[in-house]
Order: sequence, then structure tokens, then C-alpha cells
Amino acid sequence: MKIGPYILENPLILAPMAGITDRPFRMLCREQGAALAVSEMVTSHKHLWHSRKTQLRLDHTGESSPRSVQIAGTDPAQMAEAAQFNVDNGAQIIDINMGCPAKKVCSVMAGSALMKNEPLVADILQSVVSAVDVPVTLKIRTGWDLDNRNAMNIANIAEAEGIQALTIHGRSRACAFKGEAEYETIADVKSRINIPVIANGDIDSPEKAARVLEQTSADAIMIGRGAQGRPWIFREILYYLEQGKKLPAPNTKDVNLLLNKHLKSLYDFYGEFAGVRIARKHIGWYCKQHFNQSVKINSEIMAEVESFRKSINKVESAEIQLEKTIKFFTQKGSLLAA
Repeated sequence: MKIGPYILENPLILAPMAGITDRPFRMLCREQGAALAVSEMVTSHKHLWHSRKTQLRLDHTGESSPRSVQIAGTDPAQMAEAAQFNVDNGAQIIDINMGCPAKKVCSVMAGSALMKNEPLVADILQSVVSAVDVPVTLKIRTGWDLDNRNAMNIANIAEAEGIQALTIHGRSRACAFKGEAEYETIADVKSRINIPVIANGDIDSPEKAARVLEQTSADAIMIGRGAQGRPWIFREILYYLEQGKKLPAPNTKDVNLLLNKHLKSLYDFYGEFAGVRIARKHIGWYCKQHFNQSVKINSEIMAEVESFRKSINKVESAEIQLEKTIKFFTQKGSLLAA
């Protein structure tokens, strides 16, 4: 798949997720096989650009190309300025958010709420594409509710305005993340436009990834929640697509090495105070993926996992958090392997 001058190594992309796809997680997923990792969204409100949160989101130190940054907003001129600002700070692809269903985003008519206003969509896309000399991509949903699926209209606007790739999450704005994603709309859009289409929504296994690619004929797939606590999902999917069989699940040693690297990178990036707190949710996701998904799991181990998750959330020290986490995964992982 090609986005502007960039040819992706494979059809696997990490979705932008607020509070999750920071630089440590993006780099980890890239190492695990993702061909592209899109940043957390950066607001178009200029007065927030110099806040600590935004400055961290603008930090691409050590990231390999191409670097994609998502921006969000409702004013065409502000969005154009935000695109220029992010390109100046290292973005090589600008992604426009018209897919987020969060209330705090949609309440100001940004994110997927923009799909209600097709003329404004056109104005924003035209302004951003004209403002930068890097590829601009767009993420949308199927529509704003089940009775108003206008993804095809938005796709036509996007192609006409010079958008170079379109990601579609297989739910409407009203659906948020409830129910199951549907892929018929994605397949329909893909069959009727000429720019690359990326399928997104509920892709949580190698088998599901293969089915979605076949069903939609999409050029690539984007994975969000399926990578939480399981960054190796990209390696698993790639192996399945290439070899036609499943890659063995990572053993406890492999998970520990990855966990150790991830947690240390969070401490380094955010500092100990914030790093420890941000690490807590990731540790919880690793627990869910490594233990809950095992066919050997039993109620006794599950109770211990839950007890560990509660206790680790009270730890304030990076050194102790890391030590306790690795120790727990080593001890309980050996039970799973027995």
C-alpha cells in the first residue's frame, strides 16, 4: 500500500488512540510488525500546543518513517494551521480525525460529528491538503447513525479534495464501540473509489484480520483495541497472512522482555510519577491478554491475577512496579506453561 511517496511494508496499521498511542507504544508496535503507527490526536486549538500533554504528543524522537500525526478540529483555517505546525514538528503524514465518537469530541462537533456537515468536511479537507506538502489521510465512520450511513458521500469528497488514503471504522458515530463492526459499507466504498481504503473495527485475531481483508478488499487494516496489552498481534497477523497458519503465542520470557521494555520506556518518556500511572492500564491489558486468553486458565489463577491488578495500581515507585510485574508474570506464566 502506498500513501503519497511512502510504500508501507505490509498492510498493518496501529490506530490512533488518545492516551494510548504515545511514542513508547507506537515504537513498540512498529517493532512488532506494524507498518505504520498513527499518533494520538493533536488539537487544532493553538493555545494548547505548548501544554505538556501536546508537547509529548509532538515528540517523535527515534521513530522511523513514515510518521503519521492525527489532528482534530472543526475550523478549516485552524486545521490547516495545525497541519503545518505538526509537519514542522516532524509529521510526514497528516491524518484528519472524523471518526472519534467520544462525547467530549463530538459535543463540539468535531470527530465523527463532522460527518453530519458534508460541506464543512469538504472545506476542512481542502484547507488541510492545500496547507501542507505531505500526504493527508482521513479517518471516518460509516455515518452518524444507522439510518444515516454517508461514508460513500464523504469518501467521494475525500477523493475529490486530494485525500490520499481513507480509513473507515465499521460503526456509525451513534454506535460508539457497541455491537459488532460491519464491513459491508467498507467493501462498498472500496469498490467505488480509487484511493487506498483501510478497514478498522473489531480486528482482534489473525483469522479476523484475514477475513476482513478478504471481505472488504481493503488495502490495509487498522488495529486499535486489539493491540492493547498485545502489541505482538501485528507479528501474529503478518505471519498468518504470509504463512497461512498461526504463530505460537509468546511465552512468558518473551512477554516479560516486552513488558520490561515497554514499562521502562514509559518511565523514561513521562518521568517516574506520570510513567507509573500510565503504565497501570497497560499492565492491566497485558494481564488480560496473557492470562485471560489462555485455555489453561482457572478460577484460582484468575483470582490471583485480579488481586495483582488491584495491588499494582497502588504502587508509586517505578522500580517496585517493574519488579513486581515481572515477578508476577514469571510465576504465573510458569503455571500456564506447565
